[in-house]
Amino acid sequence: MTRAAPPRPTGLPHAVFLQRVTDEPATSPEVRLGQGAFLALRFVDLLSPDREPPAPDVFRYQWAATERYCSELAGEGTEAAHLAGIVRATSEAHRNEDVRGLAPALLAYALYLEQDSHLEEAEDVLLTLIRVGGTRLAASDATAAWMRVGRVRRLRTEFDPAAAAYAEAGRIAAAAGDRQSVLLSRIGQCNVLYFRGNLGEAEQGWRSVLADSTAAGFINVQAQAEHGLGSILHRRGQAHDAAPHLWRAYELYEDDGALRALGDLGNLMLALGDIMGAERALNEVVRRAALPDLLANAKIELMHCASFRRDRVGFERWRERALDHFEDTLPNIRADYHFKVGIGLARFGNFGKAETQMQQALEIASAHGLHELVFRIERIKNGLRECDALEHSESSAAEPVVWTEQLREVSASLAALSA
Repeated sequence: MTRAAPPRPTGLPHAVFLQRVTDEPATSPEVRLGQGAFLALRFVDLLSPDREPPAPDVFRYQWAATERYCSELAGEGTEAAHLAGIVRATSEAHRNEDVRGLAPALLAYALYLEQDSHLEEAEDVLLTLIRVGGTRLAASDATAAWMRVGRVRRLRTEFDPAAAAYAEAGRIAAAAGDRQSVLLSRIGQCNVLYFRGNLGEAEQGWRSVLADSTAAGFINVQAQAEHGLGSILHRRGQAHDAAPHLWRAYELYEDDGALRALGDLGNLMLALGDIMGAERALNEVVRRAALPDLLANAKIELMHCASFRRDRVGFERWRERALDHFEDTLPNIRADYHFKVGIGLARFGNFGKAETQMQQALEIASAHGLHELVFRIERIKNGLRECDALEHSESSAAEPVVWTEQLREVSASLAALSA
């Protein structure tokens, strides 16, 4: 089976890891870990099918040098352990003449980098696996690698390349008869449409995936489709219809997706005016979450709840807490933070600073192609000095909320959750 290969990097391969020296002192652990990653991935490159196999002496020399450098990093935590694992996997792959053993180590390292917001580095690791493994990789590993490439590109708001990566993952999965991964690739493409602001097409896509995954019994895909559908209905002003989908996603998920769904549900309950329900959901996320972006989103929304209640002390407390590691957060989170700080400041009558925050949010969202967020920011920024207009335009509900039996059940479930 022919697979699309990433273009071979121009310039110095893996140079992205050496860029850490621009942000840290040359002797800092972060820089030394970056140098270790550079060496480890250059070692992996020796197994690439588009180069001559290394002479035994050459391979042993580079192995010894790389292993020695990485062993000196042993006390530097999780990333050092990943690098040591990559070196071991590469030597074993060479000895066994089977590059498939590289996949677990490289996929795990890429996930670590993604969760630490080193997105460009994560993409470099994934493309290294795809390039070195080529058609020798198991279809499941090739699919997983392309799916992760799609995700990190989407998080970097590189939407066309992200869609292409998801499509390639789906193509490989379809050729291998992996129906679940085909559906997951469609989920990825729906996410690209959603973050681009193409809400109508995204909703159609998620409804289609939900129907297909339910029929096939793929619980994890159902959870993601329910989550996506709830998010899209919220954005389209149908929060009362969205809430049951988000709660269903929370119940179906078996991983951190559950807390993401719960955080989105908290945001939605605020839009419906159920402040207590919103704060119950968001405080649960803060209590249980470990991933930085999950924590940042929940703290931003709790700051937003405080300003909604006109609680100036609570607003400032959550505003300060949301700044933890703020420089490392993703563009959509940074834009959302400034956006909701601006709303809060306007509520407390500080319109000059509120407009400055809104402008910052708008610049970040525009620079990264976050069209739907740009639209929301502009809409509220234009009515910033009108308190009634602010409350109306901020709400996701396009019509008076009907507290259906399903919606009351969701609110009761949140009360039981916090209890």
